[in-house]
Parts: sequence; C-alpha cells; structure tokens
Amino acid sequence: MASIESVTLEVADPTAVRRFYTDAFGLDSQVRLRASEAPTTGFRGFTLSLTVSQPADVNSLIGAALDAGASPVKPVTKSLWGYGGVVQAPDGTIWKIATSAKKDTGPATRQIDEIVLLLGAADVAASKRFYLDRGLVVAKSFGRKYVEFATGSSPVKLALYGRRALAKDAGVAPDGTGSHRLVIGSDIGSFADPDGFAWETASR
Repeated sequence: MASIESVTLEVADPTAVRRFYTDAFGLDSQVRLRASEAPTTGFRGFTLSLTVSQPADVNSLIGAALDAGASPVKPVTKSLWGYGGVVQAPDGTIWKIATSAKKDTGPATRQIDEIVLLLGAADVAASKRFYLDRGLVVAKSFGRKYVEFATGSSPVKLALYGRRALAKDAGVAPDGTGSHRLVIGSDIGSFADPDGFAWETASR
C-alpha cells in the first residue's frame, strides 16, 4: 500500500515558517520546508487538514495558529458534519482544523489524529485514474466529486476534491496561478500528476 511520509512546502523563509508550524501545530517531520521563490498567486490548489477528537482541540489549535501569526479565513463554526475552522499560515498554505465530534469529552489538547492533504483537481475522475495506475487504492469515493485513498498508517492521508469545491470549502476564491509550492514525499516514485502536483521519493 502506498505511503505518504511527508509534504514539503516551498517557502521564502524556511526558518521563520518552521517556527510557525512548531508553535502553532507542533508539526515536525510530517511537514517539511524548502526555500523557494517560485511565483505563485491566489489559491494554490490544495489544503491541509488537521483532524482532532473534540471541539476544544479545534479551538486550542486555531488559537495557537492565530497567536503564531496565521490569518483567519473561516471562523470556527458548528455544522452538520462537526466543528471546525480555517486559517492561512504566513507562507500562504491553507489549513482546516476540524472534528466530527459535537461535544468535548475531556480537557483541550493539541493532539492531532490525522493530517489530510486535499488536492484540488480539474477533473477528479481523471486524477483518480492517474493515481490508480500508480498503485494507490481507493478507500472512499463519491462519484466525480471526492476521492479518498487508502494510505494505511501513513503520517499523511490523501484525498482529491474538485478545485472549485475545495476552494469554496476553505472559504477562498478558486483563482490562482503559478507554482503549487508543494512536493509530496512518498514511496511510489517521482512524477507530476495531471494538475501539476509534484511527487518525489521520500527521504527517510
């Protein structure tokens, strides 16, 4: 089964951004940083989600992110599926912090249950076929709208969503140009997918 070991964000100032991710989310090995000045504007076509176990944890992580320098994008709210909010990190990456739980079961923590990388696809069905041809296995699929892949015990989970739908869910405009400023590290080789997302063989 394919495994995604890390995501690398290409940023202008890796030292400052590393400080943000440590202070905000306590992330280390799963999110890596690489210096880049590649031109990019607007929505970069992906979001990263942190799934936690209760609403208090959402509040804790959103609060820590804002204190560390993130910008609010979507305020924390209750919805049919749970509770969550969206922030934008200083490097421009959009993060959604959410839980499916409606009530707290204990004191707030900063424990992260899952990191999910959502790639915005121009054609979800075509991107799904592309990834199936590279050995990925579908865990959940909702027609041509959403696909979640089975990545076992990988540190990072992977899903595909229509680009416009993903932008709407995140609370941002779908338009954007230039580099995604994202490299996905895995054990399935180096390539670029139909939407231009770069993959490389993960270094241990």
